[in-house]
Amino acid sequence: MQFIIFAITYPFIWLLSKLPMRILYVISDFFYFLIYYIIGYRKQVVLDNLKLAFPEKPAAELLSIRKKFFKHLMDLMMESVKAFSISEKEILKRYTYVNPELVNKYTKEGKSIALVGAHQANWEWSTSLPKVLDIAVYGAYTKLNNKYFEKAIRNSRQKFGIEGFKTSEMVRGMQQRFSDKLQGAYVLLSDQSPQVHKTYYWREFFNIKVPVHTGAEMLSKKFDLVVINYVTKKIKRGYYKTEFQLITKKPRDFENYQITDLYTALTEKNILEQPEFYLWSHKRFKHRDKVPTAFK
Repeated sequence: MQFIIFAITYPFIWLLSKLPMRILYVISDFFYFLIYYIIGYRKQVVLDNLKLAFPEKPAAELLSIRKKFFKHLMDLMMESVKAFSISEKEILKRYTYVNPELVNKYTKEGKSIALVGAHQANWEWSTSLPKVLDIAVYGAYTKLNNKYFEKAIRNSRQKFGIEGFKTSEMVRGMQQRFSDKLQGAYVLLSDQSPQVHKTYYWREFFNIKVPVHTGAEMLSKKFDLVVINYVTKKIKRGYYKTEFQLITKKPRDFENYQITDLYTALTEKNILEQPEFYLWSHKRFKHRDKVPTAFK
């Protein structure tokens, strides 16, 4: 059954990906109208998130941010489809890197890198990272139930040189490469909400206490990784600019959770510059009423 579903749907996705971006954005506009005005997909979730994050903003501004967010979300969906067949030339024209020399500087010094980031603007096209970095790039992916789709998506994401690990195998993979004395840059999107029972640390995110992932900090200390944030800004429709921001080159000099605090503060600052392009469709503050006494 998995293969039948894949065989029916994947050729359609592939053909769709071959369309010019201008046509894909017409399709995006159609889906925006359908999702926003007819279905109303997660409109209340997004608005609730925005009210909690920006209580000082007037209602009209929050509604405007929500509308821009959904327009962008549909664009991102089409851009993710385009990723299946986009050429190296086109992705590097549309997705530029401001200062890859920051990462390459530490690569030349023999260091490995933790590339931390958030679900901001377009993270799917960051699969082009190996084209500007002088180091092997590794990223984690979530295993899909359909093994045929998983293979197709993994191949798509790896075509520019990133090597993928299943999330559950990331640490083991890193350990193996360090044992083999191989450098690497490890992409770690760190703004997801962890399961409460697996949470070690709570802190404020837009003035609300939430559980936060500390995996990037723990891995950077374990393997002595240079910690560099990468943030993507939307320049105009279909065009993005990514900047690398050094957090620390000496993670072991920091007390527990200080690196996580620096990353979270930097993420907030970057979101504030373009709030409409952050992934607000997830319940970002769903655990705010479960803060342990130790963190209140």
